[in-house]
Formats: sequence, structure tokens, C-alpha cells
Amino acid sequence: MNFLFDLDIPLLLEGIPHPAMILDDSFRIMAMNRLMEAMTGYSTDKVVGLHGELIVRSNTGNNRSQLYSRVMQTGVAISVAGDIINSYRRKISIQYSIAVLDDKSGQHCGLLVVAEDLSAREAEHKSEMNNYSSLELIGHSPKMQKVFELIPMLAQTDTSVMITGETGTGKDKIAEVIHQKSSRARFSFIKVNCGALPPGLLESELFGHVKGSFTGATRNKQGMFSLADKGTLFLTEIGDMPSSLQVKLLSVLDDRAFIPVGGENKITVDVRIIAATHRSLREQVRKNKFREDLFYRLNVLQVHLPPLREREGDVRYLLDFFLQKFTRVLNKSIVGFAPKAMQSLLEYPYPGNIRELSNTVEYAVNVCGRKKINTDHLPPYIFEQHIEENPQPLEVAAEKKAKKKSVVDEVSINKQSERLENWPEIERQLIIDILKEHRGNRTRAAEGLGWGRMKLWRKMKKYGLQE
Repeated sequence: MNFLFDLDIPLLLEGIPHPAMILDDSFRIMAMNRLMEAMTGYSTDKVVGLHGELIVRSNTGNNRSQLYSRVMQTGVAISVAGDIINSYRRKISIQYSIAVLDDKSGQHCGLLVVAEDLSAREAEHKSEMNNYSSLELIGHSPKMQKVFELIPMLAQTDTSVMITGETGTGKDKIAEVIHQKSSRARFSFIKVNCGALPPGLLESELFGHVKGSFTGATRNKQGMFSLADKGTLFLTEIGDMPSSLQVKLLSVLDDRAFIPVGGENKITVDVRIIAATHRSLREQVRKNKFREDLFYRLNVLQVHLPPLREREGDVRYLLDFFLQKFTRVLNKSIVGFAPKAMQSLLEYPYPGNIRELSNTVEYAVNVCGRKKINTDHLPPYIFEQHIEENPQPLEVAAEKKAKKKSVVDEVSINKQSERLENWPEIERQLIIDILKEHRGNRTRAAEGLGWGRMKLWRKMKKYGLQE
């Protein structure tokens, strides 16, 4: 076993481009990489010492450690295909490979277990309607699993859906999947950006117009409502819709009929509405910028897409996905990211979310002329210092930490002015205290603060607490 302790095990595992873990000679978990954490839904510090089969529960014939025992006894690596069930009760197709590890004397002292995710490979043999990855909708984090669990329910009804989330989180992808999984899938999916056109043109775009209704109207034109008949109309950036059109949209939702611009006859349609916004519509309603009755009419079913910074573990999957996509499109033979480049990409907060991540990888693939993407192939802004957006108020931190029995209760919160002026000192001390409380374990410290590990790392770097 001394052989293993001579190695930097976490670094070794992170160099493997698939979910991987190391077991000792009793098949207990010694370490896992981040991809294995993301696939199984368990963090390493919570499963170290547990039997490997308790975490990677599969149908590969290893329920009584038969595979582990065979490899340990014979020293011959094996690879089998099967499924695992992760902590979110999601079935994942894998190629399960097990190899023996020897110590310096040549004695078998442990196992290296690699579980290659076959989902993307299988998706290539399915139609676009029956998989999410074809629409670049990828995620193993708990928050994205909740979103995926909602999709079948949202697809089985014709009720209006509101999709919320920051710019670049993939709201259009979710809307398209909901349509493709619904009974309307054989009809049109029409997308309209409500903030991209002035009111007059947007009205004509949505409802159409008749010849001569305004200057330049030289012919009758069908609107998007007509084109989406029996299908789905996706209204993105609904919060930017002018008030005058909000009234007409509400009328169409109630009556399922409308009159084209300049027309006289009503047109009846059967259209399902999916709306999306990056704004807080409740706030827009309070400011009288969005009709309250329309808000409740659209917000019958609601799904929120988390920003990428809250999707622990998904960044690595997305980086690999877009690397494969753009190397194929650009006909390049890039095989991966150099360790320093990968570390920089994993630490970057991606304020533009998935759209920004995709653009970053596309840039890197375009400029890279080697087998691996290095730091000099990444956009310069990746290395700029990033100030934390929306710093967490002390009251929010105190509430979260109180629930987790952390140290926030020890901080004085007497005066609002003092809180604002001294917040950096208070936050720095909070980090120090909770790191002491958890004996330097950053994963548990981040959980105690209600943060992700990446955010804790950035804060520690900001306050000079990094070694």
C-alpha cells in the first residue's frame, strides 16, 4: 500500500478523462476524481472508506464484488458494459473497466476503476427527439437533475410554461426539448425574441398583416401564431414585450384567436405558449412594466435554470462535450486540455454561462495547433481577476449557516452601515472560522457557507488565504 501513498492520487485521477476511483485491497474507496463525483452524485470526503459497490451500484455482475475479486486475484484487467444508478436515481450507461494496482514489491494492493459514460455515444444512434445531448443539454449536478425530472411532466400538458434563468443558461434548449417530447412534436416549434424588434414590427411578426395595412405591406403575411398552429410558440425575453402587445397576447391566450394587423377577420389557432425571461417578472409587475394578469396566465408551470456557477461538476462535462463538437466541426485532432488550461477553465466563473463556455472552447479550438489546448490558446479574459457578483448579504449567510450549525451566529450584526463598511473583514473572518471548524476541509467549509467549492476558492484567493 505504500506505493499508493508515494503518488499524488488526486492529481493522478484528475488526469483521467473519465469518471475514476481508486480502491484499496478491501475494495474500499480511497479517492475519486471530480468526474466520478459528478456521475455518482457523491463527494469524495463523504464516501472515503466505503465499499466501492455501495457507491457505483451497477448491473455489471459485481454485486458481490465478483469483478473486483477476479481482477485482484488474477491481475488481469477487465472491461464490461452495463448501467449504474447514481444518487439521483438516474440510470447511466457505462463501460466499466477495472485494473489492478501493485506496490513496489509487485503485490496487488488496490484497484483502479474507470466508468466511461456511454450516454453521448449511445445518443449518436438515437433520433434528436429522444435525447438531450443533441441539443447541448448536459448536466449531472443535482439542480440540473431536478430540471430534467420536470421535462416529462411539462411535455405531457398543453399548459403555458415559464422558463427563467440568466442569459446563456439554455432556456431555448429546454423549450425545444419540451416541444419535442410533447404530442405537438410533429408540428412547428417557432421562436420569437420579444426584445429584438420595435413594437410595430413585433406585432406584425406575431400576428401577421394584410396587404396595404401599413407602408411597405405589399402582400399578406402570416404571423408566427399562424405558423405555430397545432405546435409550440416560444416567446423568449417576454419581459421586454411592449405593454400594448401584452394586452393583445392576453386576449389570444384567452380566446385562441386574433386579428392580423390591418385585418377584419379573426383567425383561430391552437398554439401552446412557452415563455422565457432573464428578468424578474414579479419585479416588473410591481413596477407596472408587465401586466399582472398576463404574468399569471403565462406562469402556470415554471422551471428555473441554474447558472453554471451553481452546477457543481457540470463544467468538466460541458468542456469535454464542446471540445468534441468543435474539433469535429473544424476537422482538428485535438485530444484534450493541458492540466493548467483545464484548471483555469474550471476556476473561471462563466458569467455568460453555457453560451460563454461554448464560445471559449470554440475560440481555443480555432487557435490551437497542437494536440492539447494550453493556456496560451485560451481567451485573455479567462485570466482576468473577477469580482464576485451580487455579494451575499450577511443576513443570508447567517441564515444559511445557522441551518448548518456553522459559525455565523458568532458575528455581530448590530448596524446596517457597519455591516456594509466591514463586510470584507467579516467575510474573511467567516471563512477562517469555518475552515478551522472543519479542520481545513474545504468541501465541508463551502457547504457550511452555502457556497460551491469554486466560490470558496475564489474568496480565499481574494482575501489572501490561499497557501
